[in-house]
Amino acid sequence: MADSGSATKDKLKISPCTVDSSGNITVDTRTSFEVMLNPSNYDHSYSIGYNKKDAIGQLASDTKFSGIKPETITFSILIDGTGAVNGLSTPDVKTQIEQLQDIVYKYDGDDHEPNHVRVLWGSQIFYGRLETMSVENTLFKPNGTPLRAKIKLSFSGFMSKEEEALRANRSSPDLSHLVEVKMGETLPLLCYRIYKDSSYYLEVARVNNITDFRTIKPGSKLHFPPLR
Repeated sequence: MADSGSATKDKLKISPCTVDSSGNITVDTRTSFEVMLNPSNYDHSYSIGYNKKDAIGQLASDTKFSGIKPETITFSILIDGTGAVNGLSTPDVKTQIEQLQDIVYKYDGDDHEPNHVRVLWGSQIFYGRLETMSVENTLFKPNGTPLRAKIKLSFSGFMSKEEEALRANRSSPDLSHLVEVKMGETLPLLCYRIYKDSSYYLEVARVNNITDFRTIKPGSKLHFPPLR
């Protein structure tokens, strides 16, 4: 969180980004959206994914690490069209919301997906893409035109392929494996080696159309799917 001194000077800005095939990010600061008032809340969440497998008679599910999930941030901003916030002539609320949507929500016809964005506030910096955007209109003209709105935004973090590869265990059970069977190996043994749980042998046998898991032939290649 930015300290109180920098918060009085630095306004939160949301800028569109482009990401090349190597994961390099280029920020377009020419079309940034700068908030009128800095958020009163800024929630930054971290989470870990697990695979869970329930077995008959088991009192608790067997939980296995599958990977680090993208970080998320959530905050709310105020959009005002009355001029009361900064004392200057400002675009109407509808125009300001459209300006924000052009950056965070608008579908990019070239990349066939919404923009990546950078959220910058003082020393805080976050790269990601919009997950949700909700608009609560709180003040209106007599004809129903909104004069003020509260916007709640949630972004899911962007992770380059290189960073994702470093964070993830590339031999983990959330990935597919193709294994050549060696002499003396059994399906339960291979399942334990890959999944750390031999009880998956029936599922692997079904995936590979094996009717008798006790007689797998050396030299045959078996597909071990990701855990679900």
